[in-house]
Amino acid sequence: QVQLVESGGDLVQPGGSLRLSCGTSRFTLDVYSISWFRQAPGKEREGVACFNGANSGALYTESVKGRFTISREYAKNSVDLQMNDLKSEDTGVYYCAAVARRCDPSWWPDRREFDYWGQGTQVTVSS
Repeated sequence: QVQLVESGGDLVQPGGSLRLSCGTSRFTLDVYSISWFRQAPGKEREGVACFNGANSGALYTESVKGRFTISREYAKNSVDLQMNDLKSEDTGVYYCAAVARRCDPSWWPDRREFDYWGQGTQVTVSS
């Protein structure tokens, strides 16, 4: 059973930074690709970034490129999302999810492909 636990959500001002963590087991990180999704009120859940454990590659949605960085943190057994220059439109509940295949632009960020989900962490960007 794959377990994912998100942490790090908070209230932050526009232009600020936050770091989210998706904690899980080392086995999960070695076998699964981990993606971050977010859902704003009244909107569909959208993919933000995906980390491929097999080759350490990453995918990002266009709106966060250059601002967000996804990475594996070996000491913590987590996949983190460093978010810089935050904007009000980044507000939402952030979820991490796992899939037993490499994230690829041909299908990512189709959330139907993901088998396991965390409970989510709230990020609010507001002055």
